[in-house]
Amino acid sequence: EGKVHYIKFANGGHTVEPLKVIGECSEDRTGTTVTFMPDDEIFKETTTFNYETLKTRTRELAFLNKGLRIILMDDRTGEKDTFVYEGGIKEFVAYVNKNKTPIHEDIVYVEGMENDISIEVALQYNDGYNATVYSFVNNIITPEGGTHEDGVKLALTRIINNYAKANKILKDNDEPLSGDDVREGITMIISAKVPEPQFEGQTKGKLGTPEARSITEAVTYENLKFFLEENKEVALNIVDKASKSKLAREAARKAREEARNGKGKQKVEKNLSGKLA
Repeated sequence: EGKVHYIKFANGGHTVEPLKVIGECSEDRTGTTVTFMPDDEIFKETTTFNYETLKTRTRELAFLNKGLRIILMDDRTGEKDTFVYEGGIKEFVAYVNKNKTPIHEDIVYVEGMENDISIEVALQYNDGYNATVYSFVNNIITPEGGTHEDGVKLALTRIINNYAKANKILKDNDEPLSGDDVREGITMIISAKVPEPQFEGQTKGKLGTPEARSITEAVTYENLKFFLEENKEVALNIVDKASKSKLAREAARKAREEARNGKGKQKVEKNLSGKLA
């Protein structure tokens, strides 16, 4: 109602100054300013803020909430950063992949909602061999994954296998591509919004909400299927990458089996130097 209200808490949340009007402002200006200082009695180890830690987290929040502008300022040093990403987690993927070589230019992006659970997925493959997957629930990172991440991974493996079979890249009697095959070289960001999420583990780093798995799998599958059908070149690049991973995996397995059975023993001993042997 055009008023500026003020209230103050201390000592673990006790009200030390009750709600009161301290000024006026135009009716079209609304919002809340929260100012706080860490209490030495509560934060016993340290009350000094690390700028780089805050910078990493505020950048992350800006990626996860497209269009949100976050300004970070340090009055101690004068350092200042502004983060705003209209592309959201697509720009997050581009940021993670900035020193890598993508095998397709377009970043794949899918989103959807079902039963109040929403899911956003952005991914891009690079020419490397490691999978980089970051998942979040309600803007909180889930380093141990959980049901939302499981659903997306299941959908990705299923759709890549189906696409490979439909396009005769995999024959009907061929061994399917594994989850590791289809994720080789991937950079993927998963962001889920889950009402009343259930977390597992001591550090609550893993989502346990059962329905999140089926919902994220269904939404990801349908949207990713449509994307791959509309972008054949990207789809073929991804399937080719996964197929090469499968061949390398099978070759490594064969080599291990031969080593266990003693085959190729003479050749190995012959090639080693005397000292190394």
